[in-house]
Amino acid sequence: MAVITFHSNETKETGQTLSVAAIAAHMAIEHNYKILIIATSFNDLSLENCFWPYNQIRPGGAIQENAMNSGLESGLEGLIKVLASNRTSNEIVKNYSRTVLRDRLDILLSPKTISYQEYSEVASYYQEVIAAANKYYDLVFVDLSKNVPGQYIENILQQSDIVMFNLTQRLRTIDEFIELRENNEFFRRKNVMLLVGKYDSFSKYNAKNITRYLKEKKVISAIPYNTLFFEACSEGTIIDFFLKIRNIADEADRNSNFLKGIKATDDNIIFKLQELQMKI
Repeated sequence: MAVITFHSNETKETGQTLSVAAIAAHMAIEHNYKILIIATSFNDLSLENCFWPYNQIRPGGAIQENAMNSGLESGLEGLIKVLASNRTSNEIVKNYSRTVLRDRLDILLSPKTISYQEYSEVASYYQEVIAAANKYYDLVFVDLSKNVPGQYIENILQQSDIVMFNLTQRLRTIDEFIELRENNEFFRRKNVMLLVGKYDSFSKYNAKNITRYLKEKKVISAIPYNTLFFEACSEGTIIDFFLKIRNIADEADRNSNFLKGIKATDDNIIFKLQELQMKI
């Protein structure tokens, strides 16, 4: 049981959310893990939209599937009330999450509120929510939004077994990470992994060159940009997309490199978890 948090300091789009969706979905299909994705965004359903058409994300006025079936108050806010009352069980987070693949992949939707003050109050409970989820799920993926107040971001990063730090292929972004690592001991830890989303292999700043520039021992993970995947994310159909491409054998197929990047990143995460567990 482990927490993998995706995080970035970059103000521009890094592809973080789509990377979380891709990695978790592919891992749920190809491996026998119980996986939860926790969406932490404010007034933004981009992660959820990868799995359901936008108008189906909060069916029945935001009542989520497992909560509805259990007769419970819906969503994250309902979960927080139960956690605060100490009326919990190992499956409590599942009861308030929405199923994508039964016994494989669930999603805890982002807060419903459009008030940032209310959002900040909800965000203060994320540590507790993550800890509860980690008791039931094999892997908990956290898509850590920049909108989460800074003190809670710090707490969640400290709580995580792996931090996937998302980079872009801009030199300034790479240099800013070097500076961050020099000034903050946390980002020099062994459990911090690097990931380039929306990756362009033809860029001067390809994975091998970034790895050399950062003086990393192993080539960093990269998920190539893929138009069909991007479209599937906008239509809520990425599970269907992965099922269609999972057995591609043709190296010339435009989905081949994308699938290789996802598989390699999955393997890197699993290997890192095994490596960290061996050192405990």
